[in-house]
Amino acid sequence: MSASIGLLAQTLSTFVSIYLVLMFIRILLSWFPNVNWYDPPFSVLSQLTDPYLNIFRSIIPPLGGIDFSPIIAIFALQFAAQILTGLLGSIAVY
Repeated sequence: MSASIGLLAQTLSTFVSIYLVLMFIRILLSWFPNVNWYDPPFSVLSQLTDPYLNIFRSIIPPLGGIDFSPIIAIFALQFAAQILTGLLGSIAVY
């Protein structure tokens, strides 16, 4: 039982790490105005990351034309992942 919970915690950690890399790529590409988000490689990235980022974009308005919501989204994802991984790790011990 504890091995499967440990595997679940590791899988969650890996998924969050991959998703964070995708979000960083999305944020970096948003600095280039000539990126067409409807082209296949960019549209997939947008479809994967925008639903999560839109949650924070609806809460935090841009300040001076700068969108700070991705920063909050990254911190929230890392915080939630650490909490869940810690809980799963403590369950795996018992």
